[in-house]
Amino acid sequence: MTHRLWYRIALGYLVFSSMQIGVWALLAPQSFYDSFPGMGRTWISVDGPYNEHFVRDFGALNLALAVVLLSAAISLTVPLVRTAALASLAWGIPHFLYHLFNTDQLSSGDLFASLGGLALFAALPIALLILAPRHLGDPESAGATKAAG
Repeated sequence: MTHRLWYRIALGYLVFSSMQIGVWALLAPQSFYDSFPGMGRTWISVDGPYNEHFVRDFGALNLALAVVLLSAAISLTVPLVRTAALASLAWGIPHFLYHLFNTDQLSSGDLFASLGGLALFAALPIALLILAPRHLGDPESAGATKAAG
């Protein structure tokens, strides 16, 4: 597998996650609140009262993030991959930390699944930030590698 394909897969996962959440929350906010993540599980409604405005805003912001991530996946330029990764981290780390310290409402299995998905949403952007300059042709990084070699 080429590095470029790996980056597209990683970014594609982030796009899919953001799109799926964004579309559902924006177009069917009550359903999203009552039923996320689906399959009989409920992770959001256990954490406070329903607010349509907040759920729709949450959906719209996830769609905005998906647009940036998709642009990065298509272009695979280092500046855009970095921007998309930083935007994902700005969202993913606080979201992960909130759920890490507010666990009382979920069963052990739901907590594990929730935190695992949120950790992956933070870990992939960190990997993209670290590795993108090396594999996607950042001239500064390439020059430093040649000088060191």
